[in-house]
Amino acid sequence: MKEKIDINTWLRKDHFNFFNAFDEPFFGVTVDVNCTATYEEAKVNQTSFFLLYLYKSLVAANQIENFKYRIINGEVWQYDYIHAAATVNRPNGTFGFGYFDYKDSFHDFYAAAQQEMERVKNTTGLIPAFSGENVIHYSALPWLSFTSMSHARNYAYKDSCPKISFGKVKDLDGNKIMPVSIHANHALMDGFHVAQFVDVYQDLLNNRIIDLTAA
Repeated sequence: MKEKIDINTWLRKDHFNFFNAFDEPFFGVTVDVNCTATYEEAKVNQTSFFLLYLYKSLVAANQIENFKYRIINGEVWQYDYIHAAATVNRPNGTFGFGYFDYKDSFHDFYAAAQQEMERVKNTTGLIPAFSGENVIHYSALPWLSFTSMSHARNYAYKDSCPKISFGKVKDLDGNKIMPVSIHANHALMDGFHVAQFVDVYQDLLNNRIIDLTAA
């Protein structure tokens, strides 16, 4: 479900009209997050570290209103929930696109995500998942501990989906540190909202969410 935003009464009216006219309205930042607790949580529960930190980022994004805005045919809409359109790496060095529904529990998310990852890994080509506008475009570069990131863009297409990329985890003073790149459409959010996301995400990374009693 989604709700149309009345741009004329929206507090971001001027910001939207200004940045929406840009050929490239996206801005990006790269931050380091401490994922030590989440790494240990995945290890103890014998679950996918990637899917666990991906899920926590999706939970964080769904708590920040601006991450749920999308521009559709020149209009701004707010979705109830946003999902993940993520790259899935294959053993042969290629990748494909997968679609991961947001769920209220990691247990439910993990079960569906495992099936989607296996589907992508056992096929060839990009096989773009039909995911609509209410997604975040995710990618993982576990081989690189980057400090900045840029993305391939088709400027003829008015994209408004945020893009989040995860890099190689490095050990630093006994902690697991991971670079995270966040790109977002400036017509829909500012650095303030990205900072809100990072704060919520770091809090989730610091705390365990897996229900050990889940069937």
